[in-house]
Amino acid sequence: MLRAGSTYLLLFLLGVLEGLIGCFQYSRSIGGVPAGALAFCVLVFATCLLAGIGMGSALAALTAAAGWLLASLVLTLPTGGGSVIVANTAAGLWYVYGGAVCAAAAVIAVAAFRARLAVRRGPGASR
Repeated sequence: MLRAGSTYLLLFLLGVLEGLIGCFQYSRSIGGVPAGALAFCVLVFATCLLAGIGMGSALAALTAAAGWLLASLVLTLPTGGGSVIVANTAAGLWYVYGGAVCAAAAVIAVAAFRARLAVRRGPGASR
């Protein structure tokens, strides 16, 4: 039980770390394409998907997604002076909304994968 709890904590912290780095690097672009924002969307999706499949539960994917979302949303809030870290630009919108959609898609994909696996194994079969 302690190892599972520690793993979930590390997945949450990994999500927070990705959110912190992503909030400062999302605006990297190649030409007019917000490549940094799109790359972080893919990274969030991959992290959540692999966490869920590796741990064998959608909760693991949700834990990593929650860490990313918490860090990203906190850094989108304006400070007392009115400045923000994630600006209301195309890259910022792709980063926040695209990342949220990718995280949700990964959680749903893991849940569907687990449900399909449970149906394939049949009723009463253990993990």
